[in-house]
Amino acid sequence: MASGPRQRWRRRRQHQAQILVGDVRRLDAQLKASKRTIVEALAAVPTSLGELSGVGPVATCIILAHTGDVRRFGSEDNYASYNATAPIDASSGPRKRHRLNPRGNRQLNHAMHIIAFSQLSHAGPGRDYYERKIGEGKSQKEAVRALKRQISDVVYRQLVRDAQR
Repeated sequence: MASGPRQRWRRRRQHQAQILVGDVRRLDAQLKASKRTIVEALAAVPTSLGELSGVGPVATCIILAHTGDVRRFGSEDNYASYNATAPIDASSGPRKRHRLNPRGNRQLNHAMHIIAFSQLSHAGPGRDYYERKIGEGKSQKEAVRALKRQISDVVYRQLVRDAQR
């Protein structure tokens, strides 16, 4: 008689697992369809952001949507301030430190974050820059912040070039 309840629980767990696997498959299909829609929409937009290392279609859409007309920013510094990659001074005494800028456009900052970690996952200039900052004594967070600022500057210059075309 002890095997009867165990079998019922096993069947319930299997049924629940089948439901969860079905949900994962459905959500995966929706995700792929959304990405196809994004790629199709980007095909109609004259931008070369996708040529930059680590900039995929989702990051490109986020950047374009939240930046708007890049000419409204007078410089790389203004753009970095807008996307919250411009660091805020947090020095104390002789120790020079910078901290996260909590202001600015958080979605645009998230796009810079996606690009930064994409660059860190592959050998290239982004990872080299990060490792150089680590070698200079920066913490990992500080090195990522510095990389995000560099990415912001590159994105800004690319957007300005695209606007001039």
